Parts: sequence; structure tokens; C-alpha cells
Amino acid sequence: MSRAAAFLTRRRGGAGWHWTDVVTFLWLGAGLVIIFGPALWLVLSSFKSPAQLSEFPPTLLPYEARTVEVPGYDRPLPLYIVTDEGGTRTLAEVRRVGTVAQMVDPEAPDEVQRIDIANRTPVRAVGFSWSNYLDPFLRFDFLNYTRNSVFVTGMATLITLLTNSMAAFALSKYEFRGRGAVLVLIVATLMIPLSVILVPLYSIIAGVGLVNTLWGVILPTVATPTGVFLLRQYMLTIPDELLEAARMDHASEWQIYWRIVLPLTAPALAVLAIFSVVWRWNDFLWPLIVLSRQEVYTLQVGLNAYAGELNVQWHYLLAMTVITMVPVVLVFVFLQRFITAGIAGTGLK
Repeated sequence: MSRAAAFLTRRRGGAGWHWTDVVTFLWLGAGLVIIFGPALWLVLSSFKSPAQLSEFPPTLLPYEARTVEVPGYDRPLPLYIVTDEGGTRTLAEVRRVGTVAQMVDPEAPDEVQRIDIANRTPVRAVGFSWSNYLDPFLRFDFLNYTRNSVFVTGMATLITLLTNSMAAFALSKYEFRGRGAVLVLIVATLMIPLSVILVPLYSIIAGVGLVNTLWGVILPTVATPTGVFLLRQYMLTIPDELLEAARMDHASEWQIYWRIVLPLTAPALAVLAIFSVVWRWNDFLWPLIVLSRQEVYTLQVGLNAYAGELNVQWHYLLAMTVITMVPVVLVFVFLQRFITAGIAGTGLK
């Protein structure tokens, strides 16, 4: 820890400050705020109640008003610090009429005082609304949405890795007429946006009876040109002599692919797995088109249910957005060491 702190705080000027040190720290600090600021605001706002989210000016931390039980009143009353010609005191609000609030002293609740709302400040403390996370799972079908997204993401990623690696293996290690044209055709599909093929793709899914099924979400998206190109470029770095030696030992093509090529392509497969998890987990448009029954909704489509035409339940929406971020962050944390190796090795030959 001391070494890390010494590395992060070292300066070009040594004991003093050089102007480049100031620029560097300001630049890195600004980048830190830009990158992690929105995420921090999202996480903290997910613990706010609807009233706290509608406050202006907004606050970073979730604050909740403190209340007190006052004899003679059937509900807790919010506390305020009142500052006027009578001094500074803590009162509880009974009701508010326009710009005047009827307030009482919790210690002497018989006397009702009329206070201008401009002379009072609410007594608040940091409080977290855990119900934002619990209610969607207890009152809504969000646990089922999570299971559907996990199934779609997991199966789509496995099938993507299998099919794309097989195509990349054929395009990188087999010589056949038109190999270059096939690769160009695959890469060219990157220029075709999803909105162009939505109608024919939906017609095919409807024709085979996969509408309103999770397999209808999975199968049309498993073959990705990005994955084929990434894996193919990485497999070009594997020596052909290694494969020829395996063939001389009477290894089948499947054994060469499964036992030699795939293990050596692990860094690139990890990179593609990260991309695939992010793509499938965050996919919204295609599941929205294919799925119309609530029991087969994925997380992203389920989140859309909190955004009604006249009302948006921001407290639930923010909390569930944090939940949807967790798997992607975990996948990145555990597989990030493969990213540099996978991308650095792609294209070397």
C-alpha cells in the first residue's frame, strides 16, 4: 500500500511542485470525476425516495427528514429548525397552508405556532431507502426477469464463443477458394444496422415459432462478425507447424480445434466473452420486439415497465439499473487481465 501511495503521489519536482505536476493531477482528477462521477451519482440516487429525487437543488447523498412522535397526533411529525425573532428552536410541523406552517414544540404540543416557511430548515440525516431494492423482487416479478437475463446472456455467450471460434478456425487454418471473399463478406455485415434487418429477422423467428421465447432472443444474435474477425486474427498467430504435428499424431480436426486451438486462443475468447456479456445483458431493442409476455421479459425490458406514459418510478428504475450493472462489472473484473493480451495479440502474424 505504501509503494502504491508513493507511486501515485510522486512528483516531477521532487519535494516541490513542478507545473507539469499540477497539470497532471488536475487532468487525472477531471478524468476520475468524469468517469466515475455518473456511476457514483447513480448508486447514491438509487437509495433515495421519490420525494428526495424530486428535490431541487439535488443532493449527492440520500437525506431523509427526521420525525418525532408528538402526543395528540396519530402520525410522526417532521422536525424543522426555526430561526426568527423568537430565536432558534426545533419545532414539528402539523400542517402547511400556503407559505405559513402550523408548528408545535414537541415538548409543549398544546400551543400551535404559525411560522413562515422561509424561516425554517428541515432536520435531515443520511438515510437509505432499502425498499427501492426489495420491492421490485417482493412486489414485482423482477427475480424472474433476472433469471431470464442470466439464461439469455449465458447461453448466448457460450454459443457465440463456439460458433465464432469454429468459423475463425476455418478461416485462419484452412486453405480454400473464396476464403478471403467470405471474410470480407462477414466483416461487411458490420455496416448493416440492426434496424435494417429487424423485419426479415422477426419474420424468420415467427416462422419457426420462436416468438415469445428466450431462444428467439438468443439464436439470431450468436453469430457476430466482430467475434469472427477477432478470433481469426488471433488464431493466425498460432503456428501451422503445431497443427501439422498433431495431424501426424493422428489427431482429428475436432481434437486439434478443441485441445490445441481453443486453449491457445483463451485470451481472445475472454475478450469476446466480455463483449458478448455486455451486448446480451444490455440488449433492449431485439428482446422488446420478440417478447410480449411478461413472464419471459429480460431485465432491460422489465426495467421499461417502470417508465409509464404518465409516471416514471425513478427510485425503482435507478435501483434496478444498479443491479443490472453488477454482473457486467464482475465479468470485467475477473477477465480484465485477458483484455490486453487478447487485443495485443490480435493481428500479429
